[in-house]
Amino acid sequence: MSDSRPVALDAMGGDHAPHEIVAGAVHAVRERGLRVVLVGSPRVLYEALADHDATKEVPIVRAEEALSMDEGALASLRRPRSSIAIACHLVRRGDACAVVSAGSTAGIVATGRLRLKGQPGVLRPAIAVALPTRPTPALLVDAGANAEAKPEMLVQFAHLGAAYAELAHGITAPKVGLLTIGSEAEKGNKLVRRAHELLQSSPGIEFAGNVEGYDLLSGKVDVITTDGFTGNVALKTMEGAVRYAFSELREAIEESKLARLGAAMQRSRIRDLRRRLDAEAHGGAVLLGLNGTVVIAHGATRAPGISAACALATDLSAAEIVTAIGERIAASGRSHRLW
Repeated sequence: MSDSRPVALDAMGGDHAPHEIVAGAVHAVRERGLRVVLVGSPRVLYEALADHDATKEVPIVRAEEALSMDEGALASLRRPRSSIAIACHLVRRGDACAVVSAGSTAGIVATGRLRLKGQPGVLRPAIAVALPTRPTPALLVDAGANAEAKPEMLVQFAHLGAAYAELAHGITAPKVGLLTIGSEAEKGNKLVRRAHELLQSSPGIEFAGNVEGYDLLSGKVDVITTDGFTGNVALKTMEGAVRYAFSELREAIEESKLARLGAAMQRSRIRDLRRRLDAEAHGGAVLLGLNGTVVIAHGATRAPGISAACALATDLSAAEIVTAIGERIAASGRSHRLW
């Protein structure tokens, strides 16, 4: 299945916008054969495209404003003509298949909710992040969209993640785990304990029980559901640990000729490990539960990561992730009404 509509790329969002964003768009068009439209200041974007001799390859849609990286959710109301707002408008109007942005996460979530609206039956949209487990990535949901949550929301996050895992990773009946402080059912706060009860009796959910922090990369489950506060802390702790480990590894390799020789002999394995643990290689996080596909790239993402994010957005849109989530949420609602 294919979608001929372009990805609406917020060219003004991100630590390295607009130049790295534009470079990523050019790479996506030339190397991946994708369709991309840049949203932002025409003059600035035209000059950046000219540096790549790509002014005729990537179209531009004007946006009069941009959200800065330190602006929060309220900025979506203050700046109705921001680049992320216009990108969402293109999707809502049917002129683009998906939105990609490396801008402020809070701004993207708030603007997405305002412009695209939540899908029927979805209590809150949630951010899903692919973790580099084997043989297929595990999905952490929610990774930061909702600092506070209700037990019913954690159940819905499980459904959102399961729909994503089925479509993007080809997993039949994804196993779902609930992130908490112990494997026993009674471990955790009131939110987690009640969510555990609901997940055990939720039709359509293959609930595998509680998981702990050290299970994030174990591959024990396919979907890890949690509130956005806990999920974001867990994700950033894991990312920091990975950076620290590679920093220590680099120092250890440089300490002696023998270590450098050993590293040279294992260069391909080390390169593969680094690629698997690189968040940019996975294309970014996905904001699930809206009437449109939204991919959130890391704020510090460079051109290759932007290109990968455009590819992820295109694939999810073509796979009709929004429709799949709508059907799953509707089915779960019908099942609960039968009880």
